[in-house]
Amino acid sequence: MIDISPVTWPPFIGPMADVVPTYIAIVGGYILGSIPFGLVLTKLAGLGDIRNIGSGNIGATNVLRTGNKGLAAATLLLDGGKGAAAVLIASLWSPALGLVAGLAAFIGHLFPIWLKFKGGKGVATFLGILLALAWPLGLAAILTWLIVAYLYRMSSLAALIAAALTPLYANGLGTKHLIVYTAILAVLIFYTHRANIARILKRQEPKIGSKDQ
Repeated sequence: MIDISPVTWPPFIGPMADVVPTYIAIVGGYILGSIPFGLVLTKLAGLGDIRNIGSGNIGATNVLRTGNKGLAAATLLLDGGKGAAAVLIASLWSPALGLVAGLAAFIGHLFPIWLKFKGGKGVATFLGILLALAWPLGLAAILTWLIVAYLYRMSSLAALIAAALTPLYANGLGTKHLIVYTAILAVLIFYTHRANIARILKRQEPKIGSKDQ
């Protein structure tokens, strides 16, 4: 678990020696996060453009709609891994840069420049970031997702509830920066799921494994 308790925020306020690594963390994190693994893997597997089926999303849930569970699992791990990698690599310099790189990777996944800023919904990357920052927090979010998904069979609802509860879980760790940080990520998760929220309220949201949108 990364110790972010001594973090000075925002980390880019300081001498130039601190500013340059921050910009490197932002750019590097964004580029890493913007790699569209779901799109790349499905194209390599000869399944065409994942954006043309289901929800049109590049994440693991939509990859699952191809019927290829292996590719969906690989997408999930890689999308989560890029978030974790961004945090861990930047944290070698300082915990603050780990936070910066993680957020940049998350934004990169949501708004990749290579796909005209139309990316995934960020759930796997969100979980990877949490695991890298504080594994108990990441584990709590994953367990929440699994429980809600099992009960209601809706990936989007599971993601929304897990994201909403994460700042509360972070509060249990007693680190103010982590509470604010996870709240920002949760808001972005809700933003990317706004269409899902509308369908949930209308009871029209498809179940996990459904080929319908």
